Amino acid sequence: MAIITKRIVSITLFLTALTASSTALAHAHLKSHYPAANAVVTSAPQVITLDFSEGIEPGFSGVKVTGPEQTVVKTAKAQRSAQDEKQLIVPVEDSLTSGTYQVDWHVVSVDGHKTQGNYQFTVK
Repeated sequence: MAIITKRIVSITLFLTALTASSTALAHAHLKSHYPAANAVVTSAPQVITLDFSEGIEPGFSGVKVTGPEQTVVKTAKAQRSAQDEKQLIVPVEDSLTSGTYQVDWHVVSVDGHKTQGNYQFTVK
């Protein structure tokens, strides 16, 4: 009986440790964004909005937008939403003309992990 109890305790501790370590290793994953990936918008966005799975550190996060012919679009400094620590907002300072744009983003989550990615959208 004591052996069964020890095994149950060991399995429970193992599963608890496994669950805790996967939570500790979590990264801020991009959940949604505006404009959406591969979207065709009729009016040029004035902001790029990225929503993540966990809180982000805006001082260590940013976005680079490139347009047709690889021209870099001027943007203001990325900032975290005042209402949502998981949302990064990047004001677009240049007027976007018709064409395809790439958004390259990188963020550092509040737990210190860095993630990055990119997507495209088109202004019609």
